[in-house]
Amino acid sequence: MGLFISSCFYCFRVIRIFYHFLRRGGKVMKRNVFQIRPVIALLLVFLLCLVWMGCSTTVKEKQGEPAKSEEREVSKYRAQYYHFDDVLVPGELTYKQKKSFIYETARFKAGVLYFTKWWLDVDSLIDFFAYHMEKDNWKLVNSFKGKESILNFSKPDKTCTIKITGKWYGTTEVEIRVGPLGEKRM
Repeated sequence: MGLFISSCFYCFRVIRIFYHFLRRGGKVMKRNVFQIRPVIALLLVFLLCLVWMGCSTTVKEKQGEPAKSEEREVSKYRAQYYHFDDVLVPGELTYKQKKSFIYETARFKAGVLYFTKWWLDVDSLIDFFAYHMEKDNWKLVNSFKGKESILNFSKPDKTCTIKITGKWYGTTEVEIRVGPLGEKRM
């Protein structure tokens, strides 16, 4: 209780000193502490930054809207197909060509696509791939969610494995593996 009372008296004393400081017009030893021009300039810069940030978001939202709802959904994410015409990838991801490779023959195409992004929600990526892979006629075989999330999809003639990893330093890595479906041996 004694500590509480002494801290209250201390706060009262600080408030009283600040009150007398303001009452004298912000002068300490006959010098004006508050310079009005720098304060106004700082407020104007702050206000200009707020206006600029607000306008930049509204301009992006109003730019061309596609006619069809499916096209609107794809353009909203700016998703695109890389090397495989049935695996849609979110536009936020950055394609890493040096880590990716494609093997193509007359009968099939296989490969590994590698993507990264700084601070991207893993759960939203899982939802994106689950939804769009189904739209591209892939069937979800199974999924594992944890430190590394893995989604396995299949079609009658090929398989796709998507591995999503959130690193401790904030980077999200996505690895997409597409290959032919192996034939059963007896």
